[in-house]
Amino acid sequence: MSYDLMVFNPKTAPKSEPEFLEWYDQQTEWTEDHSYDDPKVTSTELRNWFMDMIIEFPAMNGPHSPADLDDRIDDDEITDYSVGKDVIYSAFRWSLAEKAYPKMLEMAKKHKVGFYDASGDGNIMFPNENGILESINKKTESKPWWKFW
Repeated sequence: MSYDLMVFNPKTAPKSEPEFLEWYDQQTEWTEDHSYDDPKVTSTELRNWFMDMIIEFPAMNGPHSPADLDDRIDDDEITDYSVGKDVIYSAFRWSLAEKAYPKMLEMAKKHKVGFYDASGDGNIMFPNENGILESINKKTESKPWWKFW
């Protein structure tokens, strides 16, 4: 089992939570007619995000995987990226969750791409006009258990 996070093209992804989750399910069926290990198929912003991420979290496969991958395949930082036209799905080892999440979020802000926490709280974030990531998830206030009215 992996710790999964995803970045996406905010221009093509639906901006309501239910529609986004349906779109996410479609994207992760991996039905596009290309290899999912080469960032040449994706947008410039997502490709730039990918190139920054693989500095710290090298790709497990594809043209940008390390030349010495066979010797490093058990390194924790080796990451399985699935690159679609509008998404990059990243599967990290769970031991890297506390390191991977902030790095992905930082790079999503830098490259103005969307961010989805697939393994955690399900937060879906889009960059606003200032490049700040904002959640589209519905916030519901829960009452304390002792307030039943």
